[in-house]
Amino acid sequence: MTILFRNVMESKAKRILVVDDEVDVTELVAYQLRAKGFQVETLNDPNGSIGIARTFLPDLVILDVMMPDLNGLQICRMLRADPKLKKVPVIFLTAKAEETDRIQGLETGADDYVCKPFSTKELVLRVQSILRRLTEGAPPEPKMLQVGLIALDIDRHAAAVGGQPVDLTATEFKLLRLLMERRGRVQTREHLLINVWNYETEIETRTVDTHVRRLREKLGAEADWIETIRGVGYRIAERKVSACIS
Repeated sequence: MTILFRNVMESKAKRILVVDDEVDVTELVAYQLRAKGFQVETLNDPNGSIGIARTFLPDLVILDVMMPDLNGLQICRMLRADPKLKKVPVIFLTAKAEETDRIQGLETGADDYVCKPFSTKELVLRVQSILRRLTEGAPPEPKMLQVGLIALDIDRHAAAVGGQPVDLTATEFKLLRLLMERRGRVQTREHLLINVWNYETEIETRTVDTHVRRLREKLGAEADWIETIRGVGYRIAERKVSACIS
């Protein structure tokens, strides 16, 4: 009866995958998380992280950034590109503490960013906070998106500018929707390839630029909402700036 009860409890426990090339870190984090009732899998070789994740199917992943062969940013992108893992929350746990590092980590798709040296108590609280938000349920997706005079009707899969219908291809609609949903946040070309094209074919980054150019042409006077971030990617501006198009 005791073994059966333990197995039932473990089956209900949230699963956490911890990937860090430092054994001391994974052991410490795993000990603290298990003490709070989590089921924990640790990995010190980043090369096996995606395979383990596909088998373990974690509810949350804790990732170091600076690791040999495969760094945390690369792993996070791979998680976001995997149909089974793309919605799994990711917390970066890293010594890279500069503001630019945190921005890069969050823009890669991480849900939180914790710098080393770190408080295990704070880390556990952040894990619990993220999982609690997921358990409580995400807010319903908006049926309409609006930026300036650009409007997207998600249910009808229709676009309009100033009330006039705009004929977008499925890819253009998906691209514009992603940019509008993440307004103000830079979307790298690689991120757009993963989330719009799903890497279904070998697509070069200039294909993204071509689609953005065509999308801007269709948006007409409202095209300058789409900003080019040179050498990085694109974003929908917080406010309209006509000088941003290039």
